[in-house]
Amino acid sequence: MERVEIKEKEKFKIIYKMSQRKKNRLNISFMCKVANVSRSGYYRYVNNLTSKRYLEREIKDKQDYNLVVDAYKFKNRHKGARAIKMVLARQEGICMNLKKIRRLMKKYDLICPIRKANPYRRMMKALKTSTIAPNRINRNFYEGLPGQKLLTDITYLYYSKERKLAYLSTIKDSVTREILSWEIAVSLEVDFVLRTVKKLYEENKVPLNEQTIIHSDQGSHYTSKAYQDLLIKLELLQSMSRRGNCWDNAPQESFFGHMKDELNLKDCYDFDGVFNEITEYIDYYNNYRYQWDLNKMSPTEYRIYLLEGNPPLLINKKTDNTLVESA
Repeated sequence: MERVEIKEKEKFKIIYKMSQRKKNRLNISFMCKVANVSRSGYYRYVNNLTSKRYLEREIKDKQDYNLVVDAYKFKNRHKGARAIKMVLARQEGICMNLKKIRRLMKKYDLICPIRKANPYRRMMKALKTSTIAPNRINRNFYEGLPGQKLLTDITYLYYSKERKLAYLSTIKDSVTREILSWEIAVSLEVDFVLRTVKKLYEENKVPLNEQTIIHSDQGSHYTSKAYQDLLIKLELLQSMSRRGNCWDNAPQESFFGHMKDELNLKDCYDFDGVFNEITEYIDYYNNYRYQWDLNKMSPTEYRIYLLEGNPPLLINKKTDNTLVESA
């Protein structure tokens, strides 16, 4: 077994905890010798623990940590350090240093959910047909105005302890990162994908015209005659990723990855529960999940910002490159 080295400060902490036990019979000298640390160094550590400056800092850290926890739990969606910083600024008017937030999270073991690679293969494999559209977006996701570049895909959702299955279809504005339309279903019939497109058109959140591109993978839903006829009827340009290349639809895949980290599907016992959870999450994502590269605005705020005639922000194109392959 590989030997793990413990830092000197951690050793001092262990010795101090041992010395505070009521039935402890080990003296300080013996414990320092076993831990291979100096006794004078240990006493300096103890003196620092009882110093006025240390105690004041501990009180201040605890107060700031409580603010961090409140931001971490905002809208019941756990967050990382940058998201916490933005929530504190936008919701509480508090400007807290990013390094301080990370230090407090580490100190008090506040863990941000980490996206894990999806162990499952895509449930719907692309069908090789003659109805493949060209890749019109070509990974140029962020330049343009709202309603010009739309991304769509389907993902699966396991819920309840029995791991029941539902399917989610979304349409995301590539420029603003806003979810413009979505539908959830218990089967993979093509109708729920068609409803997603019709809902996009009916709600009219962004300007749609003959230059609007809607981009997808080469899945059977998007190569179907019903889907392609609907896009022709609505005068939308169809675009498709290259076969088997998830990077061509990276922002949409990235959204599904983050969403699955933040959903609470284990507590959903039926389809209605999943529907309500998705409704709450997409409202949170569009209106309250502030994004660093959108000048700390939410996707909906950024859409309004652009439609008011403001200049586009310089987007960090590497942000969405960490994606999770989703069904």
